[in-house]
Amino acid sequence: MKKRYLFMLLIIVAMILSACGDSTSKSNNKDNGGGEKTLVFGRGADSIQLDPSKVTDGESIYVTNQIYDTLVRYVEENTEVKPALATEWNVTDDGLVWTFQLRDDVKFHDGTDFTAEDVVYNFERWTTSAEFTYYGYMFGASEDDMGGIIEKVEATGDYEVQITLSEPNAPFLQTLAMPPFGIASPDAIEEHGDNYFKNPVGTGPFVFKEWVPDDSITLTKNEDYFGEVAKIDKVIFRVIPDNGARFMELQAGTIDIMEGLNPQDIATAEGDDALQIIRRPSMNVSYMAMNMDKGGPMSDKLVRQAINMAINKDELIALYEGVGKEAKNPIPPSLWGFNDDIEPYAYDVEKAKALLAEAGYADGFDITLHTFSNPRPYMPQPKLAAQAIAEMLKEVNINVEITESDWDTHLATVENGEHDMAFLGWTGDNGDPDNFLYVLLDKDNATVGSAGNIAFYKSDEVHDILKAAQVEMDQDKRTELYLKVQEIIHEDAPWVPIAHTTPPLAAKSSVVDFVPHPTGSEPFNLLDIKK
Repeated sequence: MKKRYLFMLLIIVAMILSACGDSTSKSNNKDNGGGEKTLVFGRGADSIQLDPSKVTDGESIYVTNQIYDTLVRYVEENTEVKPALATEWNVTDDGLVWTFQLRDDVKFHDGTDFTAEDVVYNFERWTTSAEFTYYGYMFGASEDDMGGIIEKVEATGDYEVQITLSEPNAPFLQTLAMPPFGIASPDAIEEHGDNYFKNPVGTGPFVFKEWVPDDSITLTKNEDYFGEVAKIDKVIFRVIPDNGARFMELQAGTIDIMEGLNPQDIATAEGDDALQIIRRPSMNVSYMAMNMDKGGPMSDKLVRQAINMAINKDELIALYEGVGKEAKNPIPPSLWGFNDDIEPYAYDVEKAKALLAEAGYADGFDITLHTFSNPRPYMPQPKLAAQAIAEMLKEVNINVEITESDWDTHLATVENGEHDMAFLGWTGDNGDPDNFLYVLLDKDNATVGSAGNIAFYKSDEVHDILKAAQVEMDQDKRTELYLKVQEIIHEDAPWVPIAHTTPPLAAKSSVVDFVPHPTGSEPFNLLDIKK
């Protein structure tokens, strides 16, 4: 009886806190008199920006994926592409010239017509902006060569665009489907200037309405959407930093769906007829990167190998409580090109000590591990994971100081290379190994200030193989190259690969037709809420 009373009291507290927080969340999917359906999505952190070309974080991309369309989109279940703003396309035999036929019935949310010139405008904006990190990641752009492999983009008709590459690029079409390549309204960009990031205008199934920082983002249905018009009228993304508090709000009915579920709450949700667990297909990796650019212990391969051997993966994976599997490679086993022949570093404290002694660190050293406070789909309990690793490394005389930061601060710290060791993870964008290996471990992406490669690992051999794989159009030959590159990376040990997860989401049973996408975000125009 006491447990039941306590549970009801906690729910009441959660409802009061919710009412004090975001007034827009008071009426979620209930009939507001006009039959309006509102989906309230609970998440652990706010978006950073709503300009898709200026962000790499999942919290921003989840929202922009509702507002913008890309030339092509992923199908509902995987990373095969289907038409979106482009209805059809072809490529020349040499793989260099892509021609896209565009829809002629699309308007931006500001009422302006979508044409081929708008696609050209967006590409020109991307290729002149050092802030479009993903463009550099995917197309090899740099400060010295802002266009990368894209030589020119031109309108060859009112509704036809031609893109010319300097070299073939095997994942090119899948890359264009990534949400960061959403097509924005040129008029809105010109109108809002530096403030465009908080006034987004696309052509997607939902229209931006309001952003209350660190609280909520509200979107409304695009009634004139060219695709399948949304079945729900409004989406509210609410920030509830604590996993447990977020789950209590779901139980109380103040939110409809949530991510960042504590593993121990899964059984509770599964035993509640009012709730459901939805598992996202695994296409991710969590890891601890060792910054090779700072000199000192992390620049020595023997030290990095020793750290791998000093970490008990079984104990670490136990913190994932059934939603994670041990990682041994930078790419997940669900991806083609995964090298299953690689033997992971065995947990061996004595051998780790011997390697440290051989490297000249028999007495150990002091080091800092940077972690994020917000749970991520690939790492649900980062603080506990950091504490566990610190205890393990103590056994080999490595003293770890943990620095915990909010998500934005953590990203800035690691992209600037200010860390010794740091947690991070990656959810695949396009289903291609290049999106993991090139983005996260190529020297091209070890640029201070925008690093995707936060180990600052700069192997010429790895670089040459990855560039060869990008221009090779035969997938079997590409697979051979990726198998080889994983062997080199494993030997050099710039990371401690930690886990691949099947991230759980919890939702009310009334949420139907929600199909989670492997890339970590999906448009909400296909789901519905049962009355």
